Formats: sequence, structure tokens, C-alpha cells
Amino acid sequence: MKQVETNDIVYGVHAVVESLEANVGNKLYLQDDLRGKNVDKIKALATDKKVSISWTSKKSLSDMTSGAVHQGFVLRVSAFAYTELTDILDRAGQEENPLILILDGLTDPHNFGSILRTADATQVAGIIIPKHRAVGVTPVVAKTSTGAVAHVPIARVTNLSQTLETLKAAGFWIFGTDMNGTPSHKWDTRGKMALIIGSEGKGISANIKKQVDEMVTIPMKGHVQSLNASVAAAVLMYEVFRKKV
Repeated sequence: MKQVETNDIVYGVHAVVESLEANVGNKLYLQDDLRGKNVDKIKALATDKKVSISWTSKKSLSDMTSGAVHQGFVLRVSAFAYTELTDILDRAGQEENPLILILDGLTDPHNFGSILRTADATQVAGIIIPKHRAVGVTPVVAKTSTGAVAHVPIARVTNLSQTLETLKAAGFWIFGTDMNGTPSHKWDTRGKMALIIGSEGKGISANIKKQVDEMVTIPMKGHVQSLNASVAAAVLMYEVFRKKV
């Protein structure tokens, strides 16, 4: 059973192609003066998927996307269906040394989209986000993820603390990111893992930090004391992935 969100749009070549291939497109808007291989490819895909096409001015497309870079392609999509936590656990159960990513209060859609791209590349079993005070799947997230949003299961939960208890009961070891912890290159990534990435400004919230089994730190030698959330997540996802392959 999936949790369904409100109707939305996606835009840009990659996001539109992925959404059409995932059969969630309802209506395609193409910039009326646009020509080229991408237009032909997306038009043919929409026709194959029986999605209606509307040739629309560049200004209208900009209005629809609040001025974002749409590349001349906007797709109205069905409601985004979040995955149930149990489905992510089932998927993780079929993998060796699975990694589930937990985003604690992330608010920047660009960071979320970038994390999704890396999660897809490194075969993360799923991502868990809180329902409140955090970014969900938006058109910006879909665009930034360049289609990864269609391939990485995302669960949205009401209570992150209870979710961590569920993960622990399922045999997951809970890791967090902190300035003081196990250096990432010495991190033991065997077994079932759940990695918490904190919010852009405050990091992992205090009540969630209490449930962490082990903190992991990314060694840094420069003047900057912290990394962007999506960069930190990418470094750690690749550390896990590196030890798998």
C-alpha cells in the first residue's frame, strides 16, 4: 500500500522521460518553438504511453514552473506514491549489507534531489523522510534527481523516533554523522545499516541522536568544519558502496 500525495508537475528532459517511462504522466506540455532529437524522443514516448500533448509558449511553461529551467518540457503527473516502510524493509532484506538512508529534517529540495541521484548510483535500499518540517518530493526534487526519484523507494513517516525503533527491531544498526565519531574509512559497514543525515543547519536533532548506535565522521583537514548535507551523504554512501564491490 502506498501513501499518495497531491498532483504535481515535473520538468526538464531527464525527469520527464523517467516519469513517462514510469507511466505516471497525464499531460505533456512542449515548448511550441522547440525542435530537435529530445523533442522527437519525448513526443514519441508520450504518444506510446497515450499521454496527450499540448504545444505551449515558453512563457506559459515558465509560469507553470515558477521560472525554473524547464528546457521546454513540462509533464503533469499523477500523485507521487510514497513507499511503505515495510516495503523498504522487505527490499533491504533481499540484499547483503543493505543501507537505508534517513533524512532528519532536510529542507532544501536541491540537496534531496542530489542525494537521490547518489542513492540510485550506490544502490541504497530506500530513503526515509519525516512527514513534517522537511522537504517532500517536489518538482525541484524530481528535476534535480534527473530521474532517480522514480527508482529509489522513499517512505514518509509521521514519527522518526518510532521508525528507528522499528529498524532496530529488524536488526539494523543505526549510524549518525557527527564531528566526533568513527572515521568514515574505518567504518565497519557489514550487516544491516541505517544512516541518518541531519538537516542543513542543525544536523541531527537531539532526541534522534540519543537513538544512534554509532557516530561516523568524515575526516577533514581544511578550514571548513562541515560539508553540505548532500555531499556528506554522498561520501558516506560511496564508502558503503566501495566496500561492497
